[in-house]
Amino acid sequence: MAKHRRFSDKTNSDFDEKEEKIELIQEGNSTTKNSMDIKSIFLSGSKYVYIIATAALLSGVFTPITLGMDLELVIFGILTILLGLGGGVLILLGLKKPKHSTLIICAGIGLIFTSMIIMYELANFSLFR
Repeated sequence: MAKHRRFSDKTNSDFDEKEEKIELIQEGNSTTKNSMDIKSIFLSGSKYVYIIATAALLSGVFTPITLGMDLELVIFGILTILLGLGGGVLILLGLKKPKHSTLIICAGIGLIFTSMIIMYELANFSLFR
């Protein structure tokens, strides 16, 4: 029959070994989280390329080609949509992070309203007349 060890039977060296193992595991985990490889940088950068391409398509990047409108209006449309998108991202960050959340959410709402005002001005439907 096997002898079972009780908690009181353990020596201090057993606790020291376990503490050293835990410290080594924690040090190993912290170094892997801090390092960024090329693949993760490429994946995070590709998200922003997709967002800009979507904003360009939503704002009608092909409008100057098909209807003969000014390219300047299309560029302002892309920037306006990206401004509103930035406001949405700020609101999302404000909801996730408790530090300065009210300030970040208010800044996001301000960017969205600014984007809306610019859209109305570009469409010649001024909100201030």
